[in-house]
Amino acid sequence: MLKKLASKLRFTSNKSFSLFHTTDLHSHLIPNIDDGLKSLDASIDILRQYQELGFKKIITTPHIMFHRFPNTKESIKEAHKLLQDEIIKQGIDIQLEFAAEYYYDEHFLELIHKKELLTFGDNYILFELSYTVKPFVLEQTVSKLLGAGYKPILAHPERYTYYNTKKHYEDLKDMGLNFQINLISTQNFYGKKAKKAVEKIIDLGIVDFIGSDVHSQKYMDTFSESLNNKIYSKIIEKNIIKNDYL
Repeated sequence: MLKKLASKLRFTSNKSFSLFHTTDLHSHLIPNIDDGLKSLDASIDILRQYQELGFKKIITTPHIMFHRFPNTKESIKEAHKLLQDEIIKQGIDIQLEFAAEYYYDEHFLELIHKKELLTFGDNYILFELSYTVKPFVLEQTVSKLLGAGYKPILAHPERYTYYNTKKHYEDLKDMGLNFQINLISTQNFYGKKAKKAVEKIIDLGIVDFIGSDVHSQKYMDTFSESLNNKIYSKIIEKNIIKNDYL
């Protein structure tokens, strides 16, 4: 089924971008390290599905959320190696790198100060906010990140209930943030508000990266279906997507 889906999804566009042969930069594929996949077998199964869709590279991003998932660079690196060894053993032709999805909290601010963030691509870092409570001093924090040479990516901006207007999104972009949307948001996966918000972000032409945010098979199924939806081609036409360059 996935092979048939992949064959349907070889879009062409004036931006010469094809998600299937590039990179997914947001997922939770390392087993038993956060709220993502729960077994090595499940991780391998999902990676096979990525391969069938044509993906060549995955940057998996476990949570670093001090109050819930207190992962470190070292613990993520160690867990990644176990999965990487199994990928080689299983003969899966996919490049698996790792970074993190940082939660905006005091621990994140400490790591910025210490310059101990996991980066990917051209010094990008991925972080998320509380879904309900607007962050304090975000502009100052983004300024510190930029000043330290990092390129910050805000994960799934469509999911923050307190940001929902054109001005909100433009203000965030003006700070220097890149936007990474979850493709499954377009399928009402997180509800009507997130779907409406992601459609607005897409129409504004301010999407920089597309991610799966896969945590389980349910996410992967919706992600695969989303790739065959007309809104996917709309994203490519209206936005300059940078997944190709990671």
